[in-house]
Amino acid sequence: MSTQAEDAELKKVLLSRDDHYRQLAEEHRRYDTRLTELSNIHFPNAEEQLEEATLKKKKLALKDLMEQISARHRQASIAV
Repeated sequence: MSTQAEDAELKKVLLSRDDHYRQLAEEHRRYDTRLTELSNIHFPNAEEQLEEATLKKKKLALKDLMEQISARHRQASIAV
């Protein structure tokens, strides 16, 4: 099992070396920014509520993909 420090270091390495991971992380950040904007709307309309729910699901899916990439890199480093 990896520690938070190891996870942070792996994330840093992946962001600098893995284009796909970096693209996923950037999209995840954009979703997070938009979700923050939506959460600041006191009385969101139905469209904004749907957008928020959709973005939360997409953001979670991106996080899962990023974790899969991280897990593969952890496995590869153990196998070496």
